[in-house]
Amino acid sequence: MQKPDSIIFDMDGTLWDAVDTYAESWNVVFRQLGIDKTIHRPELAKMVGWEGKKVWKAIMPDYDEEKQQEIYAKVNEVRKILLPQNGGILYDGVKDGLKELAGKYQLFIVSNCAKGIIKLFIDWAGINEHIIDEIAYGTNYMSKHFNIQQLIERHNLQSPVYVGDTEGDGEQSRLAGIPFVFVSYGFGATDDHDISFDNFTDFTRYFMNL
Repeated sequence: MQKPDSIIFDMDGTLWDAVDTYAESWNVVFRQLGIDKTIHRPELAKMVGWEGKKVWKAIMPDYDEEKQQEIYAKVNEVRKILLPQNGGILYDGVKDGLKELAGKYQLFIVSNCAKGIIKLFIDWAGINEHIIDEIAYGTNYMSKHFNIQQLIERHNLQSPVYVGDTEGDGEQSRLAGIPFVFVSYGFGATDDHDISFDNFTDFTRYFMNL
């Protein structure tokens, strides 16, 4: 892996854990609609990193796609209210690490979340000055590798890497044609990576010393 000029991060499972808030957003909508269903953390944690369409099909298999989309849209509106209030758990070392890394690299975020969620995370975490740009799945409903390429072209990146916590992140990095850095403290597992780290502090130290 050559020395990068930029780092593109996944969000959920890489920078923070907001699964409890995500689950609550589903449950609020189910209560509002009188749907006898409750989403629990373990169930939703397995879906972290999935594209929205795959999530709503898994959670609401008994509804047609139009109804699934309608409910999912309501969930994301509730989520936009809950996230600034409840937030999530920022992983150890992330805030200080991003500040350090931003002095050496261009930093970005690409996530399979709804439109507007990355910005809410950035505001909640207080990292606005460190993140140059972001693209969410909900912006264009395209896969991560497409959105990674969009950032590469938009900012003329020469040697970016993608940092994520799932096997899918690795697959999307390969499709985008860039190295994959795996962080093992998130929600997934994979052996398909160029390098891996058990915590964000070690990740930061390594890239600051390149």
